[in-house]
Amino acid sequence: MQHDIKDISLAAEGKKRIAWAERDMPVLRQVKEKFERAKPLAGLKMSACLHVTCETANLIRTLKAGGADIVLCASNPLSTQDDVAASLVQDYQIPVLARKGEDRATFFQHIKAAIAHSPQITMDDGADLISVIHKDNPEMCRQVLGSTEETTTGVIRLRAMAKDGALKIPIVAVNDAKTKNLFDNRYGTGQSTLDGIIRATDMLIAGKNVVCAGYGWCGRGFALRARGLGASVIVTEVDAVKALEAAMDGFRVMPMREAAKIGDLFCTLTGDINVIDCEHFAVMKDGAVVCNSGHFDVEINIKALREMASEVKKNARNFVDEYVINGKRIYLLAEGRLVNLAAAEGHPASVMDMSFSTQALAAEWVVKNKGKLQPQVYDIPSEIENYVADLKLKSMGIGIDELTAEQKKYLESWQEGT
Repeated sequence: MQHDIKDISLAAEGKKRIAWAERDMPVLRQVKEKFERAKPLAGLKMSACLHVTCETANLIRTLKAGGADIVLCASNPLSTQDDVAASLVQDYQIPVLARKGEDRATFFQHIKAAIAHSPQITMDDGADLISVIHKDNPEMCRQVLGSTEETTTGVIRLRAMAKDGALKIPIVAVNDAKTKNLFDNRYGTGQSTLDGIIRATDMLIAGKNVVCAGYGWCGRGFALRARGLGASVIVTEVDAVKALEAAMDGFRVMPMREAAKIGDLFCTLTGDINVIDCEHFAVMKDGAVVCNSGHFDVEINIKALREMASEVKKNARNFVDEYVINGKRIYLLAEGRLVNLAAAEGHPASVMDMSFSTQALAAEWVVKNKGKLQPQVYDIPSEIENYVADLKLKSMGIGIDELTAEQKKYLESWQEGT
């Protein structure tokens, strides 16, 4: 079995963490049981480029239970949990190509090795796997039945490819599912990002000016949780509607050039490039902390920060680098990569339960619709959304009302009114 991991002796600890996460993933357990019976992925090769965490491990185990011959590589060089990777290899015989802290060359070698598996279905978190297939292995597009995309940044890239006519593979936008972005992006990102920041810095959030760049679902979650810890939260936005929403949610809203002068902690959650740039670094106060919770390490202009600095102290603390500009210290967390996965453990298993159940069922949907899908970006079917939400509610012991026949008729009619 081909694999490239840091240390196989870590497997025992990884297996415990996978089991601990599974306890809090009741929906995915039921999907796994369904897959074990029906084998919807039997005979199919799959390659997944995802964050290698204990929650992801349970998704991969579910796909294997469904009959898939699956290989897993990392979607970020700093997000891999090496003990989980070791357990997947040793205890579950799943090939993993991932090492925490791997360099850029190794990162792409692993992606290429996953492509060499010759998959018929792929899974992405950031669209790197699909992008490399299109660039370096375009002939493979004909054999790939479809792919799923887990994150906002990846969906943005893939919709851009579709718009340009460059997309050659059907994509299911798992990120855009309500059972994903309303919960994973908002509650998961909000909690796990602050977890990463606090683990890296031991910072007291209460009383700080916290600048949240972007007010999408991830930004909403981060701003809400930061306020809950006592921060004075400032939101920066380029979208007038989202800025208005942030203001009416009770947050201060201003351009980044103004926020840069007063912020104590900055977090980017936009999916765009150079959100924090030279002009912002130049006016930041001494001791400002800067981090990113978007998928790629492009939201903070790290090259400009490095060029502006008269002194750089790497690893001033674990996951903290110190840059000195005009005598003022700026602290960059996790090299500008996903701080919640690099410096902490990512989202709690309970919220990933829905995301990964939706992910697994999307793969099944691709197989069921073999030959019918065009090279475009598809939304998650409503029946999958409702199935996952219903199972999650039941696992939480929550019941809801059902429409009566009279109510259904009323909602479907137009004759009755005031």
